[in-house]
Amino acid sequence: MFKLKKEYSEFENKSVRLPKVLIDKVQELACEYEMSFNKVVIQCIEYALDNMEEEGDKK
Repeated sequence: MFKLKKEYSEFENKSVRLPKVLIDKVQELACEYEMSFNKVVIQCIEYALDNMEEEGDKK
């Protein structure tokens, strides 16, 4: 299950464009858990990468 955590140590800046509806959902989570928008985005990306299908599952 996906759980939000609050700690990270090193960062690098990168700009991304996201759909407004996605920004709104992430911002709601950030407010609910009293976290920054950025930390929630990082953890969502980590979760997605950790749970991707293996290379052999590509079509």
